[in-house]
Amino acid sequence: MIAIIVLAAGKSTRFAKNKLLALVDGEAMIRRVAKEALHSMADKVVVVLGHEADRVREVLRGLDDTGKLQLVYNERYEEGMSSSIKAGLHAVDDAAEAVIILPGDYALMTSRPIDALIKEYQVSGGPILIASFQGKRGHPILIDRSLFDEVKEINEETMGLRKVVRAHSNEVKLVEVNSKEVLIDIDTFEDYARYVERAGHGPR
Repeated sequence: MIAIIVLAAGKSTRFAKNKLLALVDGEAMIRRVAKEALHSMADKVVVVLGHEADRVREVLRGLDDTGKLQLVYNERYEEGMSSSIKAGLHAVDDAAEAVIILPGDYALMTSRPIDALIKEYQVSGGPILIASFQGKRGHPILIDRSLFDEVKEINEETMGLRKVVRAHSNEVKLVEVNSKEVLIDIDTFEDYARYVERAGHGPR
C-alpha cells in the first residue's frame, strides 16, 4: 500500500486566517488538494488535522465514501510540521510500503505529480523520491518504508524531514514533472493573490 499524508494542521500564522479554507477554483484549498490526492493512484489518503480541525473536517465532508480517505487529529500540531508527519505515519505504519508527504497548502497540486512519483517508485524503487520542476525540488515527497524509523524521530529543532533527506542525499531521486505546481505553496496572502487569484484559480 502507498499512502498519501496530507498535512492540514498548521496555524497559517502568515496568512491572517486559515489559508487552507481559502477558495481555489471555487472550493476550499484543502478540499481541492485532498480531492486530487484521492484521484491519484495512491491506495490511502490520510489528512492530518490540528488547527481549526472542526472547520477543516467540515469542508472535507462528503469528499469520499470509499474508505480511501482517513482523517487523523494531531494533538501536538503546535509543535510543527514534523509532529503532523509522524501522526500521519502512525496511522498507516503497519500497512504502508511507502508514504507520500503532501502539504495541504500546495494549492494548485493535481494528481499528476503524485502519480509520477508512484510510477517511478514502482519501476525503480528508491528510499526517497522528490517531485521537481526544471531541476528544482518541490513536493510531494515519497519516503520508502525502510526510512520510517528515521522519520518517526524527526522534530523541528533538527530540521524535520529535511534531516532525513540530507542524511540520504546520495540516494534521493528527483522525478521531473512538467508543471510548476510542485513548487507553489501558499504561505502568505501575497502568495495567494499571485498564484491563485491573478492566475484565475480564485473564488467563483
